[in-house]
Amino acid sequence: MSDTNHRFPLALEALAELKMEMQASSSGSSTPQAKPMPAAPSLNSVLSEIGPLPREALFLGIASDGLPVLLNLHDPLPGPLLVTADAGAGKTIFLQTIAQSLVHTHNPEDVQYGVITKYPEEWEGVKQTGHCVGIFPTFHNSAQDFILSLASWAHENKNPRQAILLMIDDLEEVARLDFDTVQNLRWLLLRGPARRVWPVITMNAERYGQVLAWIPGFRTRIFGRIKDGRVAGALGGDKASAFDTLEPRVQFSLRESENWIRFWLAVC
Repeated sequence: MSDTNHRFPLALEALAELKMEMQASSSGSSTPQAKPMPAAPSLNSVLSEIGPLPREALFLGIASDGLPVLLNLHDPLPGPLLVTADAGAGKTIFLQTIAQSLVHTHNPEDVQYGVITKYPEEWEGVKQTGHCVGIFPTFHNSAQDFILSLASWAHENKNPRQAILLMIDDLEEVARLDFDTVQNLRWLLLRGPARRVWPVITMNAERYGQVLAWIPGFRTRIFGRIKDGRVAGALGGDKASAFDTLEPRVQFSLRESENWIRFWLAVC
């Protein structure tokens, strides 16, 4: 993970002030009030403030210090990305935000993405451009063919500039596919990033036991809100991570060296 020297503090300051106001309002009133959902920073505004990103940079969000959180697509060291959180905490939104950011930051000939999901209708509102090679229903043959084609492409890829994101919404569902598909996916987790195929895969934190054997394959784990500390600990969290305090659907956290970096999604 990396960042640039640019900052985008205004939206984050507003979010912090809103959170403080809600906490003050809650502590000063004996009547429980519904907690409004903080608005994530605007993707267009954030990217405009940051300016042009390096060709190899994939935009993930804005950190609490106002710096962009970026993945270097030309450096395989971070490995595949596991995005894990409780149900309804924003895992699908995370994937959609990445897809939308590509339209603003990369040409289709440089970076593309494909999505495997049990609920393809959730992607109908995401603008389809030349960056998208397809939205594939999990248990349709096209999803298996897509994984096979990516494995074949990765074996032969000699283009140092081109990258493809393999977005899978729900690891548990894909782990149930046929043997050959699962083997190809395991190979992509192991070798994909070095060949410019980047798996970005979500997982329901509460159901981690269903895919326990897969988790060690993810060097980089991005956490959304997880209420149960025991689950968070099993997935690599610690006392400093405090995933239960993350704002659902807009805030995530990842470990860089010994530190936890919290960041906000930027949405259209």
